[in-house]
Order: sequence, then C-alpha cells, then structure tokens
Amino acid sequence: MKQISPDQFITPTRSWIRDVVIGLSFCPFAAKPFHEEKVRYAVLHPAPIQSVLESVIREAYFLDQHEDTETTLIILPEGYADFLAYLDVLDLGEQLLVEQGYEGIYQIASFHPEYQFADTNLDDPANFTNRSPYPMLHLIREDSITHVLETYPDPENIPERNRAVARAKGLVSMMALRSACMRDQ
Repeated sequence: MKQISPDQFITPTRSWIRDVVIGLSFCPFAAKPFHEEKVRYAVLHPAPIQSVLESVIREAYFLDQHEDTETTLIILPEGYADFLAYLDVLDLGEQLLVEQGYEGIYQIASFHPEYQFADTNLDDPANFTNRSPYPMLHLIREDSITHVLETYPDPENIPERNRAVARAKGLVSMMALRSACMRDQ
C-alpha cells in the first residue's frame, strides 16, 4: 500500500492561499502569517467525524501552547466531498469549541471545494471566495482578528468586496485559478 504524504495536500493548499486568498486579497490578514510561516497545516486522512472533532480540540491546545503559530488549517482530503455533510461536521466543531471553553478564543472559518453561500447559485463565482482545494476547517485566533479589524478600513464590507472581485473575474477564471493550485501537488 502506497504511503500518502501530507505534502500532497499541503502543497496545493499553500498554492491556493498564495494565489487565491492572498493573490485576490480575499483575506487582507492572510499574507503576514503566511509569509512568516505562522500557519499550521494538519492533514486528517482518513477523517471520521470523531477524528475531526479530536483534531479541532488538539489544534486549539496546540495554539494555546504555541503563540508563534497564528492559525491552523485542518485539511480533510477524504470523506467530506458532500458540502452538506461537511457543514454538519463544521457545526459540530463549532459546538465543541464552545463546550470546551474556547468561545471567544478561537473560531472556525469554513472552506470547501463545493462551497455555496445560501443566497447564490452553485455556479456563482462569488462562491469561490470560500472554495478551496479540499474541505478545511480554519481555526483562527479571535484576538488576532479583533486586532486587525481595529486597524483595517471598512472591514464589514470585506465579504461583499470579495464577492464583487470573484464575479468580475468570472466563473471560468476562478475555476482555472483553483485548478492551477491543484496541479501543484
């Protein structure tokens, strides 16, 4: 049986962050931790629900102990291709953070290859603001977000600006960008 390297999933994820998230300025806060190598990548392969939930808490503990690590991306390359099933796991992860006393300390941002905002069609380019190479749970320090938002002009309009950028690029261009990241395996 062939051993699967975590790099097989981390490399396309890093390309996606560099070329899409930072390249299109979808997250104005991502460049600094990315370039400073303060992003942790945890690949769960395979990833039954219990393992995902354990990983959420394990990564919260890790961030507690490693203040030099800004954020963690939990990459789920198998088992969550269905977006609705992924949303169920996301909800459980968020509930677990609250139950474990992490409300207000960490939050989870969601990324998925089939991400779809509730008010959009499946082929709306705006969905690509949250479409990633693999399903992911992004564990973020809330105090970091608060600090950055205090100095960033007009932060409440970031989501709408991102949607406008993705729509201006168009569906074909957004699909090509994500595909290019996947070739970086």
